[in-house]
Amino acid sequence: MEYRDLEFKIPEQCEDYDECSSFVTTSIENIMKGAIDAKRNQIIINTNLKLGLPMENINKIAGPFVEAWAVEIFQDTLEDANNSYSLINVEAKERLYMADIILQFKKKHKRESGITAEVDVKATAEDIESSGKSPNITAFKRIRSAYIEDPDYIFIILSLKHRVYSTKNVATGLMDGIMEVVAYNAYDLKYLSSSDLSYNPALGSGQLQVRDIHYVTLTKRTTWEFCQLLDQKFISSKKGFREWLRLAKINEWIKSNE
Repeated sequence: MEYRDLEFKIPEQCEDYDECSSFVTTSIENIMKGAIDAKRNQIIINTNLKLGLPMENINKIAGPFVEAWAVEIFQDTLEDANNSYSLINVEAKERLYMADIILQFKKKHKRESGITAEVDVKATAEDIESSGKSPNITAFKRIRSAYIEDPDYIFIILSLKHRVYSTKNVATGLMDGIMEVVAYNAYDLKYLSSSDLSYNPALGSGQLQVRDIHYVTLTKRTTWEFCQLLDQKFISSKKGFREWLRLAKINEWIKSNE
């Protein structure tokens, strides 16, 4: 038995998926731009360390701070009755969930009157070249199943660049660490080019990774084409076809003959 011999469950995405994806990514980027332009892009961290924050290791703690900042910016946008982004719901997710934030936008399209997107926030340091360059995205099994359960599933990678510096607070005499978000990019995972996506077989069913989140090329494809791309990256790894077939049967990616 070979891959091409199997009878797959083929997800059929909505005709206007590309329009919905573009609307979501553009809206997210515009919200980030608005926050930066309005100077709401600083996270102030007070410390009594005389030398301020440990800059050589700052990338290790930046992720949770930047993610929390992003949630607050989306929440502030939601609470603004005059927001022009059609954002209607924001939900921060628990640590082990596949994404960090779920966003819902009001927009009529072929199947519904709203669009839901799951957002994975990735923080990278502007002044540390390798910081966050090749992040883990999600487990292969979870993301492969998500696209079968919902062919219109939108998974966005929100890359946020930050820089950090310390300044003495005159009033307290302590050091204030300033973490400043300075750049942003939002990508639909399904549209990342094959060369930008890699598969790491370590840990469970393996992890999807972005090779270099600072330099990404997009390739438009259908949900089914993306599922096939994911499968081939898994099968080409040391796990091979037999392990992929085992997962496919357990997770019902293929039709059973029984």
